[in-house]
Amino acid sequence: MATRVLQRVGKGLKQTTTGLPTNGPVTVTLRSLSAFREDSWFKSLFVRKVDPRKDAHSHLLAKKEDNNLYKIQFHNVKPECLDAYNKLCEDVLPSIHADSEYPCELVGTWNTWYGEQDQAVHLWRYRGGYPALTEVMNKLRQNKAFMDYRNERGKMLLSRRNQLLREFSFWNEPVPRPGPNIYELRSYQLRPGTMIEWGNYWARAIEIRQQNHEAVGGFFSQIGNLYTVHHLWAYKDLQSREDTRNAAWQREGWDEVVYYTVPLIQHMESRIMIPMKTSPLK
Repeated sequence: MATRVLQRVGKGLKQTTTGLPTNGPVTVTLRSLSAFREDSWFKSLFVRKVDPRKDAHSHLLAKKEDNNLYKIQFHNVKPECLDAYNKLCEDVLPSIHADSEYPCELVGTWNTWYGEQDQAVHLWRYRGGYPALTEVMNKLRQNKAFMDYRNERGKMLLSRRNQLLREFSFWNEPVPRPGPNIYELRSYQLRPGTMIEWGNYWARAIEIRQQNHEAVGGFFSQIGNLYTVHHLWAYKDLQSREDTRNAAWQREGWDEVVYYTVPLIQHMESRIMIPMKTSPLK
Protein backbone atom coordinates (compact mmCIF):
# COMPACT_ATOMS: atom_id res chain seq x y z
CA MET A 1 0.00 0.00 0.00
CA ALA A 2 1.42 3.38 -0.96
CA THR A 3 2.09 5.78 1.87
CA ARG A 4 1.32 9.44 1.84
CA VAL A 5 3.21 11.93 3.94
CA LEU A 6 2.16 15.56 3.85
CA GLN A 7 4.48 18.21 5.16
CA ARG A 8 3.55 21.83 5.39
CA VAL A 9 6.34 24.24 6.28
CA GLY A 10 5.56 27.87 6.95
CA LYS A 11 8.26 30.26 7.91
CA GLY A 12 7.38 33.32 9.91
CA LEU A 13 3.77 32.24 10.51
CA LYS A 14 2.07 34.30 13.14
CA GLN A 15 -0.34 31.56 14.29
CA THR A 16 -0.88 27.85 14.11
CA THR A 17 -4.25 26.39 13.19
CA THR A 18 -5.09 26.34 16.89
CA GLY A 19 -4.63 30.07 17.12
CA LEU A 20 -1.49 29.81 19.25
CA PRO A 21 1.47 32.00 18.29
CA THR A 22 4.55 30.39 16.82
CA ASN A 23 7.85 31.74 15.64
CA GLY A 24 9.24 28.70 13.87
CA PRO A 25 8.21 26.37 11.06
CA VAL A 26 5.14 24.16 11.51
CA THR A 27 5.40 20.59 10.29
CA VAL A 28 2.35 18.34 10.00
CA THR A 29 3.02 14.66 9.29
CA LEU A 30 0.32 12.14 8.43
CA ARG A 31 1.14 8.55 9.39
CA SER A 32 1.21 5.92 6.69
CA LEU A 33 -2.03 4.08 6.06
CA SER A 34 -0.37 0.73 6.65
CA ALA A 35 0.96 1.87 10.02
CA PHE A 36 -2.48 3.22 10.89
CA ARG A 37 -4.05 -0.13 9.98
CA GLU A 38 -1.58 -2.04 12.15
CA ASP A 39 -2.16 0.34 15.04
CA SER A 40 -5.93 0.03 14.68
CA TRP A 41 -5.67 -3.78 14.54
CA PHE A 42 -3.54 -3.75 17.70
CA LYS A 43 -6.02 -1.53 19.54
CA SER A 44 -8.86 -3.82 18.45
CA LEU A 45 -7.38 -6.51 20.67
CA PHE A 46 -8.28 -4.40 23.69
CA VAL A 47 -11.12 -2.11 22.70
CA ARG A 48 -14.09 -3.21 20.64
CA LYS A 49 -17.38 -1.53 19.94
CA VAL A 50 -20.12 -4.08 20.43
CA ASP A 51 -23.11 -3.51 18.20
CA PRO A 52 -26.50 -3.77 19.91
CA ARG A 53 -28.32 -7.03 19.21
CA LYS A 54 -32.04 -7.59 19.13
CA ASP A 55 -31.88 -11.35 19.59
CA ALA A 56 -29.69 -13.93 21.36
CA HIS A 57 -26.76 -15.15 19.28
CA SER A 58 -28.05 -18.71 19.67
CA HIS A 59 -31.18 -17.71 17.70
CA LEU A 60 -29.16 -15.90 15.05
CA LEU A 61 -26.53 -18.61 14.52
CA ALA A 62 -28.33 -21.94 15.12
CA LYS A 63 -30.33 -23.86 12.55
CA LYS A 64 -33.96 -22.79 12.33
CA GLU A 65 -35.32 -25.95 10.70
CA ASP A 66 -34.62 -28.21 13.69
CA ASN A 67 -34.28 -27.98 17.43
CA ASN A 68 -31.27 -30.20 17.97
CA LEU A 69 -29.26 -29.93 21.15
CA TYR A 70 -25.82 -31.53 21.51
CA LYS A 71 -23.94 -32.67 24.57
CA ILE A 72 -20.19 -33.19 24.54
CA GLN A 73 -18.58 -35.15 27.36
CA PHE A 74 -14.90 -35.19 28.32
CA HIS A 75 -13.89 -38.10 30.57
CA ASN A 76 -10.36 -38.24 31.96
CA VAL A 77 -9.71 -41.91 32.68
CA LYS A 78 -7.20 -43.52 35.02
CA PRO A 79 -4.43 -44.77 32.71
CA GLU A 80 -4.64 -48.33 34.00
CA CYS A 81 -8.43 -48.38 33.42
CA LEU A 82 -8.62 -47.11 29.84
CA ASP A 83 -9.13 -50.51 28.17
CA ALA A 84 -11.80 -51.52 30.70
CA TYR A 85 -13.50 -48.13 30.31
CA ASN A 86 -13.63 -48.49 26.52
CA LYS A 87 -15.10 -51.99 26.83
CA LEU A 88 -17.73 -50.73 29.26
CA CYS A 89 -18.75 -47.91 26.89
CA GLU A 90 -18.91 -50.28 23.92
CA ASP A 91 -21.25 -52.56 25.84
CA VAL A 92 -23.72 -49.88 26.99
CA LEU A 93 -23.73 -46.72 24.85
CA PRO A 94 -24.79 -48.34 21.52
CA SER A 95 -27.88 -49.82 23.18
CA ILE A 96 -29.07 -46.35 24.19
CA HIS A 97 -28.32 -45.05 20.70
CA ALA A 98 -30.36 -47.85 19.09
CA ASP A 99 -33.37 -47.67 21.45
CA SER A 100 -36.17 -45.62 19.88
CA GLU A 101 -37.54 -44.90 23.36
CA TYR A 102 -34.70 -42.43 23.84
CA PRO A 103 -34.84 -39.30 21.63
CA CYS A 104 -31.05 -39.15 21.40
CA GLU A 105 -28.28 -40.37 19.15
CA LEU A 106 -24.63 -41.10 19.74
CA VAL A 107 -22.91 -38.96 17.09
CA GLY A 108 -19.39 -40.15 17.88
CA THR A 109 -17.19 -41.52 20.62
CA TRP A 110 -13.39 -41.29 20.66
CA ASN A 111 -10.17 -41.64 22.59
CA THR A 112 -7.75 -38.73 22.46
CA TRP A 113 -4.55 -39.64 20.64
CA TYR A 114 -2.73 -36.30 20.77
CA GLY A 115 -3.73 -33.67 23.30
CA GLU A 116 -4.96 -34.71 26.74
CA GLN A 117 -3.95 -38.32 27.23
CA ASP A 118 -6.17 -41.13 28.56
CA GLN A 119 -9.27 -39.14 27.68
CA ALA A 120 -12.57 -40.17 26.12
CA VAL A 121 -14.84 -37.78 24.23
CA HIS A 122 -18.52 -38.52 23.55
CA LEU A 123 -20.87 -36.41 21.42
CA TRP A 124 -24.64 -36.89 21.72
CA ARG A 125 -27.50 -35.31 19.77
CA TYR A 126 -30.96 -34.72 21.30
CA ARG A 127 -33.66 -34.23 18.67
CA GLY A 128 -36.20 -31.97 20.32
CA GLY A 129 -33.87 -29.76 22.34
CA TYR A 130 -34.07 -29.40 26.09
CA PRO A 131 -37.32 -31.39 26.51
CA ALA A 132 -35.64 -34.34 24.76
CA LEU A 133 -32.60 -34.03 27.03
CA THR A 134 -34.82 -34.01 30.12
CA GLU A 135 -36.79 -37.02 28.87
CA VAL A 136 -33.61 -39.03 28.26
CA MET A 137 -32.16 -38.16 31.66
CA ASN A 138 -35.36 -39.19 33.45
CA LYS A 139 -35.57 -42.50 31.57
CA LEU A 140 -31.90 -43.33 32.16
CA ARG A 141 -32.41 -43.00 35.91
CA GLN A 142 -34.85 -45.88 35.62
CA ASN A 143 -32.50 -47.94 33.43
CA LYS A 144 -30.68 -50.43 35.66
CA ALA A 145 -28.05 -51.29 33.03
CA PHE A 146 -27.17 -47.62 32.63
CA MET A 147 -27.05 -46.99 36.38
CA ASP A 148 -24.74 -49.98 36.82
CA TYR A 149 -22.61 -48.61 33.97
CA ARG A 150 -22.43 -45.19 35.62
CA ASN A 151 -21.43 -46.65 38.99
CA GLU A 152 -18.70 -48.79 37.42
CA ARG A 153 -17.54 -45.90 35.26
CA GLY A 154 -17.13 -43.70 38.32
CA LYS A 155 -14.44 -46.02 39.66
CA MET A 156 -12.37 -45.52 36.49
CA LEU A 157 -12.47 -41.74 36.12
CA LEU A 158 -10.17 -39.02 37.41
CA SER A 159 -12.51 -36.21 36.34
CA ARG A 160 -15.26 -35.42 33.86
CA ARG A 161 -17.00 -32.38 32.42
CA ASN A 162 -19.60 -31.63 29.77
CA GLN A 163 -21.14 -28.85 27.73
CA LEU A 164 -24.49 -28.33 26.02
CA LEU A 165 -24.08 -27.07 22.46
CA ARG A 166 -26.01 -25.74 19.49
CA GLU A 167 -25.02 -26.38 15.90
CA PHE A 168 -23.98 -23.54 13.57
CA SER A 169 -26.51 -23.14 10.77
CA PHE A 170 -23.82 -23.03 8.06
CA TRP A 171 -22.23 -26.38 9.00
CA ASN A 172 -23.55 -29.71 7.81
CA GLU A 173 -25.19 -31.91 10.39
CA PRO A 174 -22.79 -34.68 11.48
CA VAL A 175 -23.74 -37.98 9.88
CA PRO A 176 -22.12 -41.42 10.15
CA ARG A 177 -19.18 -41.85 7.82
CA PRO A 178 -17.05 -44.87 6.93
CA GLY A 179 -13.45 -45.14 8.05
CA PRO A 180 -10.82 -45.44 8.96
CA ASN A 181 -10.41 -41.76 9.86
CA ILE A 182 -8.75 -39.68 12.49
CA TYR A 183 -10.70 -36.76 13.89
CA GLU A 184 -9.55 -33.35 15.02
CA LEU A 185 -11.56 -31.41 17.58
CA ARG A 186 -10.44 -27.78 17.53
CA SER A 187 -11.83 -25.83 20.48
CA TYR A 188 -11.80 -22.04 20.69
CA GLN A 189 -12.52 -19.88 23.72
CA LEU A 190 -13.76 -16.59 22.26
CA ARG A 191 -13.80 -13.15 23.78
CA PRO A 192 -17.29 -12.44 25.17
CA GLY A 193 -19.44 -10.59 22.66
CA THR A 194 -17.66 -11.89 19.53
CA MET A 195 -19.74 -14.96 18.64
CA ILE A 196 -21.75 -13.17 15.91
CA GLU A 197 -18.55 -11.86 14.36
CA TRP A 198 -17.03 -15.35 14.42
CA GLY A 199 -20.13 -16.79 12.76
CA ASN A 200 -20.11 -14.16 10.02
CA TYR A 201 -16.55 -15.00 8.99
CA TRP A 202 -16.95 -18.78 9.26
CA ALA A 203 -20.16 -18.78 7.25
CA ARG A 204 -17.92 -17.84 4.31
CA ALA A 205 -14.86 -19.82 5.42
CA ILE A 206 -16.66 -23.16 5.61
CA GLU A 207 -17.10 -23.12 1.83
CA ILE A 208 -13.32 -23.08 1.51
CA ARG A 209 -12.91 -26.00 3.93
CA GLN A 210 -15.58 -28.28 2.44
CA GLN A 211 -13.75 -29.15 -0.76
CA ASN A 212 -12.15 -32.31 0.66
CA HIS A 213 -15.23 -33.19 2.75
CA GLU A 214 -13.19 -32.82 5.93
CA ALA A 215 -15.76 -30.68 7.77
CA VAL A 216 -17.88 -32.81 10.14
CA GLY A 217 -19.63 -30.37 12.49
CA GLY A 218 -19.45 -26.95 14.09
CA PHE A 219 -20.93 -26.10 17.49
CA PHE A 220 -21.10 -23.30 20.05
CA SER A 221 -21.74 -23.65 23.77
CA GLN A 222 -24.98 -22.90 25.60
CA ILE A 223 -24.21 -24.31 29.06
CA GLY A 224 -20.78 -25.00 30.52
CA ASN A 225 -17.84 -22.87 29.42
CA LEU A 226 -19.55 -20.08 27.50
CA TYR A 227 -18.35 -18.51 24.25
CA THR A 228 -16.72 -21.81 23.36
CA VAL A 229 -16.68 -23.04 19.76
CA HIS A 230 -15.89 -26.61 18.66
CA HIS A 231 -15.02 -27.50 15.06
CA LEU A 232 -14.85 -31.21 14.25
CA TRP A 233 -12.83 -32.38 11.22
CA ALA A 234 -12.11 -35.80 9.69
CA TYR A 235 -8.92 -36.84 7.87
CA LYS A 236 -7.50 -40.11 6.61
CA ASP A 237 -4.29 -39.63 8.57
CA LEU A 238 -1.98 -36.93 9.94
CA GLN A 239 -0.30 -36.34 6.57
CA SER A 240 -3.70 -35.87 4.94
CA ARG A 241 -4.54 -33.35 7.63
CA GLU A 242 -1.38 -31.35 6.95
CA ASP A 243 -1.89 -31.42 3.17
CA THR A 244 -5.53 -30.35 3.46
CA ARG A 245 -4.79 -27.49 5.84
CA ASN A 246 -1.91 -26.25 3.72
CA ALA A 247 -4.09 -26.33 0.60
CA ALA A 248 -6.60 -23.99 2.27
CA TRP A 249 -4.00 -21.20 2.19
CA GLN A 250 -3.96 -21.39 -1.60
CA ARG A 251 -7.66 -20.58 -1.81
CA GLU A 252 -8.91 -17.05 -2.04
CA GLY A 253 -10.30 -15.65 1.20
CA TRP A 254 -8.76 -18.07 3.71
CA ASP A 255 -5.98 -15.70 4.75
CA GLU A 256 -8.54 -12.97 5.40
CA VAL A 257 -10.63 -15.25 7.61
CA VAL A 258 -7.59 -16.13 9.72
CA TYR A 259 -6.48 -12.49 9.92
CA TYR A 260 -9.82 -11.26 11.25
CA THR A 261 -10.77 -14.19 13.52
CA VAL A 262 -7.49 -14.61 15.42
CA PRO A 263 -8.11 -11.42 17.50
CA LEU A 264 -11.45 -12.89 18.62
CA ILE A 265 -9.78 -15.88 20.34
CA GLN A 266 -8.68 -15.97 23.97
CA HIS A 267 -7.52 -19.59 23.98
CA MET A 268 -7.53 -22.53 21.58
CA GLU A 269 -6.57 -26.18 21.61
CA SER A 270 -6.53 -29.15 19.27
CA ARG A 271 -7.23 -32.82 19.98
CA ILE A 272 -6.48 -35.63 17.55
CA MET A 273 -8.91 -38.45 18.30
CA ILE A 274 -9.33 -42.09 17.31
CA PRO A 275 -12.89 -43.48 17.07
CA MET A 276 -13.92 -46.26 19.40
CA LYS A 277 -15.11 -49.48 17.76
CA THR A 278 -18.80 -48.62 18.09
CA SER A 279 -18.59 -44.96 17.05
CA PRO A 280 -20.97 -44.01 14.19
CA LEU A 281 -18.22 -41.67 12.97
CA LYS A 282 -15.58 -44.22 11.95
